[in-house]
Amino acid sequence: MATTNDIKNGSVLSIDGQLWNVVEFQHVKPGKGGAFVRTKIRNVRSGKLVDKTFNAGLKIDFATVDRGDYQYLYQDGADFVFMDTTDYDQVTVPAAVVGDAKNFMLENQMVTIAMHEGEALYVELPASVVLEVTYTEPGLQGDRSTGGTKPATVETGYEIQVPLFLETGTRVKVDTRSGDYLGRVTE
Repeated sequence: MATTNDIKNGSVLSIDGQLWNVVEFQHVKPGKGGAFVRTKIRNVRSGKLVDKTFNAGLKIDFATVDRGDYQYLYQDGADFVFMDTTDYDQVTVPAAVVGDAKNFMLENQMVTIAMHEGEALYVELPASVVLEVTYTEPGLQGDRSTGGTKPATVETGYEIQVPLFLETGTRVKVDTRSGDYLGRVTE
């Protein structure tokens, strides 16, 4: 059994039979009273974000979570199929677990999947990915003073906002956490 001193970002806690992922934590030692740990935790199943405070030194239950590198193979109906690159086992992950990551995943892309007792908890993507713009309206000549944006569809079918000068076929870097355009990629 571990204590609150062992809490780190990314730790998975088992609280009242549910799994919670630590998003943020802070050890606080006020001038008066006992020390405590203030955390922001996300429910692994529902995605609900909660602020929770623990007294310092309190015994808490950490869940055993194995993170592994997997290669995204294909979508099978509503599920996504990944392959463990070490032993070539295939894992089927429901769309609810994949969530918004599906907007940025291309076939053969490497991702990290957190597993608990054989069940996929969540899929982690790299901070940014490179995608090709498959459709966008032609840019307007002239008005460049506003630094405006226009919608563009990338190869996964997801729509992002890009600068007016980008054209169809351009490769762009996209932030996987927010879906923001980060820049052009020239290769």
